[in-house]
Amino acid sequence: MRPKNIDEVVGQSDLIGPGKIIRRMVEAKMLSSMILYGPPGTGKTSIASAIAGSTQYAFRVLNAATDSKKDLQQVVDEAKMSGTVVLLLDEIHRLDKTKQDFLLPHLESGEIVLIGATTENPYLSINPAIRSRTQIFEVKPLEPADIQRAIERALTDEQNGLGTFNPVVTDDAMQHLMHVTNGDLRAALNALELAVKSTQPNADGQVIIDLSIIQETAQQGQLIADKDGDAHYDVISALQKSIRGSDTDAALHYLGRLILAGDLPSIVRRLQVIAYEDIGLANPSVVERAVTAIHAAEKLGFPEARIPLANAVIELALSPKSNSAMSAIDAAMQDIQKGRTGDVPKHLKDAHYSGAKELGNGIDYIYPHDFPNDWVAQQYLPDTIKQKSYFAADGNSKVEQAYIDQYQRLKQAQDAGLKK
Repeated sequence: MRPKNIDEVVGQSDLIGPGKIIRRMVEAKMLSSMILYGPPGTGKTSIASAIAGSTQYAFRVLNAATDSKKDLQQVVDEAKMSGTVVLLLDEIHRLDKTKQDFLLPHLESGEIVLIGATTENPYLSINPAIRSRTQIFEVKPLEPADIQRAIERALTDEQNGLGTFNPVVTDDAMQHLMHVTNGDLRAALNALELAVKSTQPNADGQVIIDLSIIQETAQQGQLIADKDGDAHYDVISALQKSIRGSDTDAALHYLGRLILAGDLPSIVRRLQVIAYEDIGLANPSVVERAVTAIHAAEKLGFPEARIPLANAVIELALSPKSNSAMSAIDAAMQDIQKGRTGDVPKHLKDAHYSGAKELGNGIDYIYPHDFPNDWVAQQYLPDTIKQKSYFAADGNSKVEQAYIDQYQRLKQAQDAGLKK
């Protein structure tokens, strides 16, 4: 069912629709090398095949990870003898420097029109030398209507599809197949093929595919969260941003994806970061309960771990938010990195070794526990930054406001005490 020309491509209308960039390239016969990136089964190879078919160029497919420089040489030799070759290079993010150096001059001469395919973000995973010589296009998961259109075509196509089997897909089976693969057309067609070829025809010679059959053959799509794919990190990012934005439903959705992907370590790490980064001093008790729930999830493992994780995510999403602690330490570290440090005051230096007193270290230190409320005015910051303040918060809860008030009282009392 691979498209033979650009009009047969399903979906990706923002790239191959009327007046869109790849269609304009094909119609003008002005192809340039490109990188297509997106989840599996969304049309990267189909677009490359359709481009070649629409332009009548030779079309070759290689894999950057498994095919050798010799394989690339054969494609180049063919291009020199017969004219331009469209080369689909799968897993282009794994192209090593030797193959890259060999390929670059042939891209610049136009002998090879490279179409790189990858599931990884090319801005993070592909060498700049290749990126600078290609246009980069994102291929997105197909919409359910696109999946349905491709399925219906496969059901009636007797030459390349399943038309000779006289298949009939029930409405509920079609709906399930349209949605369960989450935009992965390859997975949908594979599930359909297995369903049709493993089902006996009825008395009328029809192969009836109902919901129960499709549920057995269709696998859940990659959009859930591929632990090794770039999209996985997008899901983790979306989880944190949803909690930070107090959208409980979105947070649970992205948590569900990560749970179904089975990636407990990533969930555990990110939720602890979220607790301290985004809730922090606005609600320390929720932070503590979240960490307890996270530790419980680690001990339980899946599937039970989903329960304490859901508790943590809901409470974190609904809690008051503050990043004041993170902002405070970042401000302090920024000063240090800019050289705003200074010597530790002598009265704070270590005095637990012989000769410390001779150096004047620790002699004038005042022990706070000897004073009322275990506090006494005393300089702690180096002289060069002794007036510096790092902790600044909005007071998004009564708890955080109490910390702010205490911080300000102590700063005022210290300033007053040191002036005496």
